[in-house]
Amino acid sequence: MDVQYLFGMLIIVIISYLLGSIPTAYIVAKINGRNIFEVGSGNMGATNVTRALGLKWGLLVLAVDVLKAILAIIIARWIKPGSYESATAVAAIVVIVGHNWSLFASLVTGTLRGGKGAATAFGTLLMIAPIQVWIGMMIVGGVVILRTRYVSLAVLLMIGLAVLWLTVLTLQQQLDETAILYSWSLAGLIVLRFRENIHRLLTGTERRLGERV
Repeated sequence: MDVQYLFGMLIIVIISYLLGSIPTAYIVAKINGRNIFEVGSGNMGATNVTRALGLKWGLLVLAVDVLKAILAIIIARWIKPGSYESATAVAAIVVIVGHNWSLFASLVTGTLRGGKGAATAFGTLLMIAPIQVWIGMMIVGGVVILRTRYVSLAVLLMIGLAVLWLTVLTLQQQLDETAILYSWSLAGLIVLRFRENIHRLLTGTERRLGERV
């Protein structure tokens, strides 16, 4: 790898991390006179904002967090058009890391913290996953939410399905091999940040969609 390639990738990492670090939920909650870290689950995400402030604010946070990921990947592809797949994978992973461990949220709170990365992860999947994967994800997520009202369970199953599907497509050489790096990094990040939700799901104490705080 030459110096120019590494420099380009470094720029992608920095931009993607900073975009991911934009604390959308914190900003929206502050506009409404609330500290998102002190209400509900304390998570800096759309679901917690929905519980605390209502659906319209939750949807706004969801949309912006998805757009952060899309923008990071678009910029990465522009910076490194000759390394389309690797630039995409790096930007996708790092923008989620930025959301999960936000520089800006940490400067405000004094501790390294952020969201759980679900919306930002879905934003990366919008740019990477084929349409059939998205259809499958939407069906699974919709059924799970309608039947259980557990958003966390829907997210885990949707991401799990996407990771396995992308892995199969890569092994069939329908996707570039960088999709494997992206997919399993995504899985690791989601499981790491949702470990408390997994515990609450197993113990029956997880909050359901529609419960206000």
